[in-house]
Amino acid sequence: MSAPVSAAQPDAVRRKVEAWLAEADQADAIALTARPEPLPEPVITVGGTRVRVVPCPTPLAARAALHDRADGERLVLLTELTDSELGDGVLAHLSKQTVRKIDPWDVVRQIFGGVRHLDPTLVRVGRWVADALTDHAPPDGWPTPPGAILTRDHALRSLTSELLDLPPTELDDSGLVQWSTDARRQLRFTTLPETVADGITTYLTSTAGRLAVPVMAAVRAGHGVDVIPLGLLAGLLWPTATNGTSEVEAAVGRTRLEPWFGGLRLTSQQAEALHQTAEAWIYRTFDSGEEGRDEAVRLLRRAEAIAGEIGVTGLLGASTVLPSGFVQRLRAFADAVRLAVPAGGSPVPGMVARAQTALAAVEAHRAAERRRLETARMAVRLLRWLHTADGPAPATLLDALHRQIRQDGWVDRARLDVFAGDPEPQVADAYRLLHRAVDARRSRHDHQFATLLAAATSAEAEPGALLRVEDVLDRVVQPIVDEGRRVLMLVLDGMGVAAATELAESITRSGTWVELSPGGGPRTGVLAALPTVTEASRCTLLTGRLATGGQQAELKAFKARFPAGLLLHKKALRAGAGTALDPEVLAALGDPAISVVVAVINTIDDALDRSDPGTTVWGQDTITAVEDLLASATDRVVVVVSDHGHVVDRGPESVVLTSASSENRWRPASSPAGEAEVAVTGSRVVLGGGTVVLPWREEVRYGPRKAGYHGGAAPAEAVIPLLVLTAGDDLAVPGWAGAPVASPDWWREPVTDAPPSSDTATPGRRRPRRPVEPQPEGLFDLGPVTAAPAPAPAPTPTPAVPGLLTALLASDRYAQRRDPRVPLADDRVAALLSTLIAGGDRATFDTLAARAGVPAHRISGTVTALRKLLQVEGYPVITLDPDGRTVHLDRALLIEQFELEPR
Repeated sequence: MSAPVSAAQPDAVRRKVEAWLAEADQADAIALTARPEPLPEPVITVGGTRVRVVPCPTPLAARAALHDRADGERLVLLTELTDSELGDGVLAHLSKQTVRKIDPWDVVRQIFGGVRHLDPTLVRVGRWVADALTDHAPPDGWPTPPGAILTRDHALRSLTSELLDLPPTELDDSGLVQWSTDARRQLRFTTLPETVADGITTYLTSTAGRLAVPVMAAVRAGHGVDVIPLGLLAGLLWPTATNGTSEVEAAVGRTRLEPWFGGLRLTSQQAEALHQTAEAWIYRTFDSGEEGRDEAVRLLRRAEAIAGEIGVTGLLGASTVLPSGFVQRLRAFADAVRLAVPAGGSPVPGMVARAQTALAAVEAHRAAERRRLETARMAVRLLRWLHTADGPAPATLLDALHRQIRQDGWVDRARLDVFAGDPEPQVADAYRLLHRAVDARRSRHDHQFATLLAAATSAEAEPGALLRVEDVLDRVVQPIVDEGRRVLMLVLDGMGVAAATELAESITRSGTWVELSPGGGPRTGVLAALPTVTEASRCTLLTGRLATGGQQAELKAFKARFPAGLLLHKKALRAGAGTALDPEVLAALGDPAISVVVAVINTIDDALDRSDPGTTVWGQDTITAVEDLLASATDRVVVVVSDHGHVVDRGPESVVLTSASSENRWRPASSPAGEAEVAVTGSRVVLGGGTVVLPWREEVRYGPRKAGYHGGAAPAEAVIPLLVLTAGDDLAVPGWAGAPVASPDWWREPVTDAPPSSDTATPGRRRPRRPVEPQPEGLFDLGPVTAAPAPAPAPTPTPAVPGLLTALLASDRYAQRRDPRVPLADDRVAALLSTLIAGGDRATFDTLAARAGVPAHRISGTVTALRKLLQVEGYPVITLDPDGRTVHLDRALLIEQFELEPR
C-alpha cells in the first residue's frame, strides 16, 4: 500500500513553478504529485506568466484542463495519479512527460539561493522544517548561508528569527524573555501548526536553554506577556532547600500554575532557569531609566496579582524582588525589633543578633525602598546602643558634652529616622516601641546634662578644657592664623551634632578633605551661650565674647576682631544667574590678604520653620553653599561650627507649657522650673536678665508649633559640633592630626550573640570600647607650637589567635617581605589581622581603623600596604569585597604562604 500523498503547500507549488519556468521548458503544463485539492489562489503569476493550478483527481479532469487552457496560460496539474494512469496522451503535454514530485528539500535549496548541499542533520529534523522554510520565507528571501552547505543551525536560526520577529543574535535566554513582553510579536507563533511550534521550541532550547520550554508553552497558552511575572513566581514555587518556603503551599501553587503554561508541569531546572532570567531582566530594566523602572514595577505588580489568583501570597516574603516580599521581610524584621526591646529593660542580646539577621534579609531584597531600608538600619543601631552598658553619669559638663559628641549625637541621628517611622502599621508599632526605649535612656542623659549645665553656669567656673562658643575665635581660629594659615569658617546656623555627623561624612567621602582632631584623638565640641537662640549664641560666636544682637552687631564686632577678615551672611553669598557664588566672595576666598572668611549658612535653621529637619540628610547636596564654598577654598583650613543645635517637633507627643513670652524653648524665670525644666543663672545667660528657665525634655515647648525648635537646655541644642578640615594635609595645624573614625562601635559593628558589655572583660563577652582619655586643660591653647602633632592612638589589642600572629611576625618570609622604605609596624599588622580574625576574617575599613588606631583617612593606604606585605608571589591573602569597604582575610592562604602551623 502506497504512502498517503500530502496536500500541496501554496509556497511549495510556487517555488516548483519558478524552477520549472527557469528551465525554459516549452511544455504547456507540469503535473505535481499532491492531493487534488484547490489552492486558495488558483492562478499565480510568475515573471509575467499566468499559471493556473488545477486539481485533477481523474485522467478525464486532466484532459479537460489541458483542453480548456487559455492562450498564453500554463497549467499546474495536482494529481495522485501515476504516469500509466494518466496515459500517454496527457503525458505528451507535460513537462518531462511525467508526473513530478514536490521535493520540499529541493524547494529549500532553491529558496536559499540554489545552495548545492544540505546538512544531513537538518534533513533528519523532519519535513516540517522544509515546509516551514517554504511557507514562511520572507519577501526578500532567507539569509544566504555562509558556505556551500545549508547547515541545520543556519536554517533553524533563520526560521526561528523570522517566526518570532527576533534578530538571530537575540535568540538566547535574555532575548527570549524580552520578546515575551511584546504581545504583537507573539501572535504569529500562536497560529503555527503544533509540529512547527514544537520544533521551534526544541531548537530554542539549544540556544536559550531550559527556559525556552516554559516560555513558549506560556505563549501558546495565551499567557506570553506574563512570562516574566511567572518567572518571578517560579523562584518561590520551586524553592531551594534553604529558603524556608512551605513545601505544601509551594506544591499547591505549582499545580495551580500549570494552566498558565498550557498544562505543562515545569521541572525544577526549567523553573530555576526561568526564574533567574526573569530576575535578571528586572534588575537590568530597573537600571535602564525612568521608563524602564515603570515597566519593571508594572510586571512586579502583575506577579503579585497572579500570586493572589493562585493563592500563594504567603510565599512572597521569600522573593528578593517583589515589593510584597520587601514588606513581608520588613514585617519579620519589625517582629525581631519588638522582641529585642522588652518593656522596662535592656534588649536581650540574642534578640539583638536576631534583629541583625532579619535586617540582612531586608537588605538582600533588590527592590528595597532606600529610605525605609535606612530606617531599618538605624533601628538596629539603636538596638545595639541599648545593648551597651549605660555606665555612670558624667562627672563634669565636659564629660556630658563629649558624650553628646561621641555617642548621643549619633543616637539622635538614628532616632530621627526611627521617629519618622514607616507606613506599614506593624513596622511602625515596632519603631514606636523602640523609640520609647531610646527616649527613656536619652531623657536620663538630657537631664544629667541640663543639671551639670545649670550647676556649671551658676558656679562661674573657669572652662579649662571645655570649649565655649565665645572661645572659638581665640582658641581655634586665631592659633591657625598665627601659624600663617588662612581660615574659612562655616557657621551652619542651627546645626546639631546629629546633622554634623552626616555633613562630615559627606565632605570627607571623596578623600579631598581630611578631618583633623586635637592630637588625633576623638572629636570634641563647643558649648552654646544661653538660651540657645541665634540672637545670643551666634552673636557671641562671631564677636568672641558674650553678647546679643543681629547681623549688624555681628559684622561690627567681627571687623574689630579681624580687621583683615570678611563676614558673609546669607544675602552676601547669593549670586546672579548662572553663578553659584558672588564673584566678590570668590575673590575674597582667593585673596591671601584676607586671613579669615566666615560664611553664615542658614539652610538648617530655615528648615526649622518651613521644612522637615528630622528626615533631611544634611550633606553637601542638601546644603549646596557648603559644597560651593569648599570648592573654592582648598588652600584654607576649614572650621565648621554652628551657633546652636535643635530638636524636632514631636507632633502629638509634644507638651505645651504656658509662658509669659512667645519664645519656643525658653522662658523668663517668672515662676519656678517644673519637672521638665531647669533654672539657669549666670553670666553666660545673656537674655532674660541673666536668669531663665530652660526645658531639658525635647518634647516641651512654649510657643507656636514649628518643624523644629531651639533655645532650651537639651544637649541636642546646647552642644555645638566642631569640625576642622584640610585639603589632604593632616599636618596643616600644629597640635592637630588626622582624626580617627568618629562613629562609635555600636554604629558600625554588629553585636554578637553574647551578654551585654560591661566595664569588666569576661571571656565570651564583646570587647569593651577603649576608654576616652581625659583631655588636658590646654588642649585648645594652640599658640606657637613647633613639635609635630601628637601621634595617632596606639593600636588596641584585640583577642585573636596569638600563636598564629606571633609565628607570622617571627617568620623569615615575613621579615624578607617587610619594606624598609615604608615600614608597617608589627603592632599595627597584628592589630589589623587580629581585628579581621575576630570578625570572622572580615572587617570594614572603619572597624579596622578604629581597632588598629589608624586615622580614618589613612586606613585605605594602610590596608593597601598590608595587602602588599602579605601577597606572596601574587597570591591575594587580603582582598577587598565588591562593596569597596569590606576587607577579607584568606587565613588558610596566609598560613600556607608563610609556612605557618595551622592554629
